[in-house]
Amino acid sequence: MTTRLLIKGGVAVDTDPVTVAPADVLVEDGRIAAVWPDLSEPEGAEVIDARGMLVLPGFVDTHRHTWQAGIRAIGPDIAFSGYLERVLGRLAPAYRPEDVYAGNLAGALECLDAGITTLVDWSHIQFTPDHTAAAVEALRRSGIRAVFGYCHPQGGDPEALAAQGRRVHDEHFGTAGGTVTMAIAPLGPEIVSEEEALHEWRLARDLDLAVTVHMGYDTERADRGLDFLERNGLLAPSTSYVHGNHYSDEALKRIAASGGAVSVSPVVEVELGLGYPITGRAVAAGVPAGLGADTVVSGPGDMFSLMRAAYALERARPNIGFTTRDTLRAATVDGARTAGLGDLVGTLGVGKQADLVLLRTDLLGVAPAHDAVGAVVLSADTRSVDTVIVGGRIVKRDGRLLHHVVEDVLGPLAESAARLAAV
Repeated sequence: MTTRLLIKGGVAVDTDPVTVAPADVLVEDGRIAAVWPDLSEPEGAEVIDARGMLVLPGFVDTHRHTWQAGIRAIGPDIAFSGYLERVLGRLAPAYRPEDVYAGNLAGALECLDAGITTLVDWSHIQFTPDHTAAAVEALRRSGIRAVFGYCHPQGGDPEALAAQGRRVHDEHFGTAGGTVTMAIAPLGPEIVSEEEALHEWRLARDLDLAVTVHMGYDTERADRGLDFLERNGLLAPSTSYVHGNHYSDEALKRIAASGGAVSVSPVVEVELGLGYPITGRAVAAGVPAGLGADTVVSGPGDMFSLMRAAYALERARPNIGFTTRDTLRAATVDGARTAGLGDLVGTLGVGKQADLVLLRTDLLGVAPAHDAVGAVVLSADTRSVDTVIVGGRIVKRDGRLLHHVVEDVLGPLAESAARLAAV
């Protein structure tokens, strides 16, 4: 039996290319079936009144360590060395599986509440199989579309670590379907030895999985890392290079030619001292550039903050020509391409998964929305997020999450946070 949802009377904001026009959106069996003005109401359809709202593809967060939701703002002025020492060196080893579950569930729901429908969860908290199971289960329970970026612990026998990765794939992702999929999140050749990096990439190839890797954020190792990938035939599509602050324009062109993409965390990169974000330079080089929160330890977790930061930083460059439309694309269609899901989400294209966000424009600070794209990028905030839909399933409506009691999520998160803060 076909299920139908009709979003009626809104202004559709599409992203490839960026277009704005009054239009209804018809969803059938979880996919976009039509985008057209004044569509007739099909029999049996659920109707959402979108008058006074912008209807656009859900935002895509291309890089977030979601498990860290319970240690939000614990290091607001921290430098990268301090992050490595305190967060990864002291706090992470204190995490129990239940802490991972609490953080991943709250973090994923935070995303949905703010209009982020797709999340790349770069998960480097795989201390035991129970830690991994908790992370994956929390993502599934949240209702978000997620790419679980599996990063095995550093050190140990590469073959044994690869075997663990295969177990995770077979145990948690062995059957097709569902909104949570797997990618390999290698530590990469700028962190581990080339031999270990080769094992990481080999695992991704064996399992036919995308790769999301921190690379290019160190001046001395950026070019060397790309050379390593090219030398071993690993400079390839389905690869997302996280940060990349120290890639030259020539290096970005190499990534573009390979079919890769970059994930930029504009707030955290500046705040941690990683370097100037490359959003505009990547776009100019022909590389899809998505945005990511990275860590709420020292940065915001909503896409509105990320868009504004990316836009402001790029407008500070001379002659870059970066616009609000470029910014919206980074938060949607280019984010989807960076996440490896460009065929599924990121636009209002017919046949795409119905991952949608409806933003109110009748709010102080947003109204009057003379330019819809400008309003999204420069004026709207989390208050504007009225309705969120993932795969045709409504997860937020009238400004309220539907399938979770927020207090029940915040309780375990608070208990976990109090214990971790004392470490």
